[in-house]
Amino acid sequence: MSLKIGIVGFPNVGKSTLFNSLLKKQVALAANYPFATIEPNVGIVEVPDERLEKIAEIIKKEYFNPNSNKEVPERVVSAVVEFVDIAGLVKGASSGQGLGNKFLSHIREVDAIVHLLRDFSDSNVIREGSVSPKSDQEVIEIELALADLDIVQKRLHKLEGELKKGINIEISEEVQLLNQILKRLESGIYEESLVSELEKNLARSLNLLFYKPKLIVFNIDEDKISEFESLEDGNVYLCAKLENELASLDDTSALEYMKEIGLKKSGLSKLIQKGYNLLGLQTYFTAGPKEVRAWTIKRETKAPQAASVIHTDFQKGFISADIISYEDFIKSESFKNAKSLGLLRNEGKDYVMKDGDIVEFKFNV
Repeated sequence: MSLKIGIVGFPNVGKSTLFNSLLKKQVALAANYPFATIEPNVGIVEVPDERLEKIAEIIKKEYFNPNSNKEVPERVVSAVVEFVDIAGLVKGASSGQGLGNKFLSHIREVDAIVHLLRDFSDSNVIREGSVSPKSDQEVIEIELALADLDIVQKRLHKLEGELKKGINIEISEEVQLLNQILKRLESGIYEESLVSELEKNLARSLNLLFYKPKLIVFNIDEDKISEFESLEDGNVYLCAKLENELASLDDTSALEYMKEIGLKKSGLSKLIQKGYNLLGLQTYFTAGPKEVRAWTIKRETKAPQAASVIHTDFQKGFISADIISYEDFIKSESFKNAKSLGLLRNEGKDYVMKDGDIVEFKFNV
C-alpha cells in the first residue's frame, strides 16, 4: 500500500532536518538558505508500534526450541509509511513565486500533508518569508486554496457550458458541489465536520490540495519540549534539531538521553503514528516462528481484501480467517491457551478487520 505524507512549510523551517531524522540518516540537504531542497526526497519510515515486540515475546516463548540455533521469531517486520520532503513554499507560490507550480504539483502527488511551522528562536537560521506560526499557517492555507481555485473554476465553466445544452441531473449536482467548494476556497476556511462526504469525494477526484488531510507540526526550541510534552490538541510539538540528534544514537543511548531531558516519547514517534492515522490506516498482525509482522490496511477493510495485502492469491482463494484480538492474545500468553479459552475465532468474507487483529488466513488456490 503506497500512501505518501508530504512535509510542507516555508523555507528554513526544518523540513529536511526532520526528514533526515525520520530516516535516521542524512538523505536530504539541510542548509541555512532557501530552496536547499528542489526535487522531493522520498523515504520509507517504520511505524513505531510497541505491540509488535510484545507479540514477538510471546511467540518466542511458545515456539522456542532449545535444540535449535534459530532465532524465534526469525524476523520482526514493522508497518511502514512513506514521507516526502518537499521544497519550501513562499507567499505567491500559486502565481509562480519561488518554485511555484512545481512545488504545488509535488504536493498533489501526496495523500496527506504534514505542515511544519517554525516556532524556534535561532537567529542564525534565516527567516525566509516566515513571520510567525499562525501567520505562516494562514499563508500556506491560502496558497493551497488559490492553487485549487483555477482547477475548480475551469471545471465549473466546462460543466455550465454542458448544462446549457440540456438538463442533466448528475452534472447539475456536481455544479452545486463545485459552487460549495468554490465558496470554501474563497473563504480559506475548512472545517471537516461541515463538509459532506459527497463534497470530499469530489475534492479527492479533482486532487484538490486544500482538502488533503493535514497534520500541524510545530518545530520548537529544545528548552520548551517539557511545556508541550503532555499537550493533546491534535498537533505535534517537537524540536527537529533534537530529533536529529536522537536519531543518530543507538536505541539504548537515545532512551537514556530522552530520560535525561524528561522526554517520555520522541516527537518523531508521535508524528509517524499520527501521520499513519491521518491516512486512515490501521494495522493487523501475522505471527509465527518464522515472522511476526505488521500489515497496513485502510480502516473498514474486509478480511479477503486484507489478505490480498500479503498476496493477491490469498484474496482469490479466501476461505476464512482465524482471528484473535491483540488484547486477548496478550492475556492468553500463547495461541495454545487462546484456543483452549475459545478466544481464537473463525471469521468469513464479510468480517471487517479491526486494528490489532492477529490473523491466520485460510485459502485455497
